Amino acid sequence: MTQAMKMSRLYAPTLKEDPAEAELASHKLMLRAGMIRKAASGLYSYLPLAWRTLRKIEAIVREEMDGIGAQECLLPILIPAEYWHESGRWDAYGPEMMRVTDRHGREFCLGPTHEEGFTDLIRNELKSYKQLPCTLYQIQDKFRDEMRPRFGLMRGREFIMKDAYSFSATQESLQVIYDDMKGAYARICERCGVHALPVAADSGEIGGDTSVEFMALADAGEAALVYCDDCGYAADEEAAVSTVAVSEGPGSGELERVYTPGLGTIEAVAEFFGFPENGTRKSLALIDGEGKPVVAIIPGDHELNEIKAGKAFGSFHLMTEEELNETGLHKGFIGPVNLPEGVRLVCDESLRASKSWTCGANEVDYHFTGACPGRDFEVDVWADLVTVREGDPCPHCGRPLKGARGIEVSQVFQLGTKYSEAMGATFVGEDGKERPLIMGCYGVGVSRTLSAVIEQHNDENGIIWPVQIAPYEVSVIALDKKGEAFDAASDLADKLAAEGIETVFDDRAERPGVKFADNDLMGFPYQIVVGKRGFKNGTAELKNRATGDREDVALDEVVAKVAALVRAERMPYAG
Repeated sequence: MTQAMKMSRLYAPTLKEDPAEAELASHKLMLRAGMIRKAASGLYSYLPLAWRTLRKIEAIVREEMDGIGAQECLLPILIPAEYWHESGRWDAYGPEMMRVTDRHGREFCLGPTHEEGFTDLIRNELKSYKQLPCTLYQIQDKFRDEMRPRFGLMRGREFIMKDAYSFSATQESLQVIYDDMKGAYARICERCGVHALPVAADSGEIGGDTSVEFMALADAGEAALVYCDDCGYAADEEAAVSTVAVSEGPGSGELERVYTPGLGTIEAVAEFFGFPENGTRKSLALIDGEGKPVVAIIPGDHELNEIKAGKAFGSFHLMTEEELNETGLHKGFIGPVNLPEGVRLVCDESLRASKSWTCGANEVDYHFTGACPGRDFEVDVWADLVTVREGDPCPHCGRPLKGARGIEVSQVFQLGTKYSEAMGATFVGEDGKERPLIMGCYGVGVSRTLSAVIEQHNDENGIIWPVQIAPYEVSVIALDKKGEAFDAASDLADKLAAEGIETVFDDRAERPGVKFADNDLMGFPYQIVVGKRGFKNGTAELKNRATGDREDVALDEVVAKVAALVRAERMPYAG
């Protein structure tokens, strides 16, 4: 017969105070609730409560993956360097990759992701269109040597991830799998109790042209994003686009040189002329990936987006004082008119329709008003360069965008042939011709999802677990150390366990206040409190952790009532 877990035997050493090392609510609460313990910077041990929840998240992921035809397997954590040399990422991935050398001098890495490993796995096996499409996945530890591991499980050096890879013969086939994955990922978030937005994202080191992140909204989120309540558009700040609104500068529209002594900032220039900062033009001098000078101009009230700039200019950097002097540019007074010879001019798309620019005059202590592209200067390239922010118009419907912060819990990519071409993973099509496999990549941060849930579900007393991933669904709290009321509480706990309800019995010889505090801290969804007074009246107190509601329920009815509540909230897989 299944029995309840006794709290006196549960390995969950709690802490009364917030650890000094922890900043986020999830990090503090997991340490305080006895769920994790730090082994080293960015490395954590999962204690029983955390592990039970992680296994539930994994079970949800597996059900959703299997439900769309993906097949689970497991690849080595240690990946031969030659795979990464083939793809060209051994050097490109950078110092975050943890590299090791075996006793024979052969190089490996601890897998931060497994595109290369899965491509090697199938390249000698999936050789015909008749075998396609095929989607494989694994749930495994990943390793990234973060420069500053922080925020507990949010950004560690070792973490649990589900990564899946699809192999298709056609773009249409890839699109079907990609859409199925997006649907599965939305369901995973819902079933785990995570409020997440699917947002357009940059593909980063993974590569590919199409990518969507699922962002759990949280004030403590590392990523900034914008979204539209009206049409549903959402994107992170690295990928968001907008028709940024700009205003025209002062003056008659004719080019006029104005003395602006010491006014080398956007704020100072806007104040001097008495108009909004988006009426000015911010000029940034940089050296592009080919070592050539570029001036990039954006609206004065926006910032250059480094990801977008990287796509436009390659591995660029802002000019140093020495490079500015060598190029003939003056910090704070750079502009598009009379640029030194050999300097390329790239301007943000939002400025294309503007015909009266207020900008630096390429002369110390002077600005131009009324500068007009096509008349006073020529733009070499128009490009999307700015970081979109709250209040900018939605690119789809034009309504003002809202801003938020989010925690990336999952992401889907269309990789195309980036890895299959580089690693020779080809198949023979129906027409007899050999082609590279078309790939997709799909990741879920399992341990990060655990953190995201706690960030969204907590209060001043501790964690508030959704039933579907709670380490235990119900706690039965005995207020007495022994006697009839204690025995009744023990009996209730075992009856719930026998009903298939995951139950912990707080049998500890502690004061009631300690028990209440610990049970709230650990966040069990339902608490049943049994004491002498209630026992004499034939009742137990039932508390809903999420709402704080309490009610007295007859001892002979409480098992059936709680079992029904729990089963109604489990959200079983619908298939």
